[in-house]
Amino acid sequence: MTPEELKAFCLSFNAAVEEFPFSPEFSVFKVCGKIFALSSLDGRPLTVSLKCEPENAVRLRAQYPAVVPGYHLNKRHWNTVTVSELPAPMVRELIEDSYDLVVAGLPKAERLRLR
Repeated sequence: MTPEELKAFCLSFNAAVEEFPFSPEFSVFKVCGKIFALSSLDGRPLTVSLKCEPENAVRLRAQYPAVVPGYHLNKRHWNTVTVSELPAPMVRELIEDSYDLVVAGLPKAERLRLR
């Protein structure tokens, strides 16, 4: 998955936006003001930090060396993934799971607006 493909996939979700609150080089993808993915799209290797259910986060870290605790994030809920070391379909699934987790935590009125 290329940086362009990563960005396009993150922005393909309903109400997803890209912002740069930390620096112009660091993309933060949000839904309804809540972060679901973070990436330095120019970084080598390309990585993306994603929200994850705690039990799943631990399992993924144990199973894949390319998945580590979230860099500068709550390590219980966030993983950082080296994109080039995992199959693209798996990366897309992890991004989608992150988006879904964030949406599930939104107030009901906001979730209904996303439909």
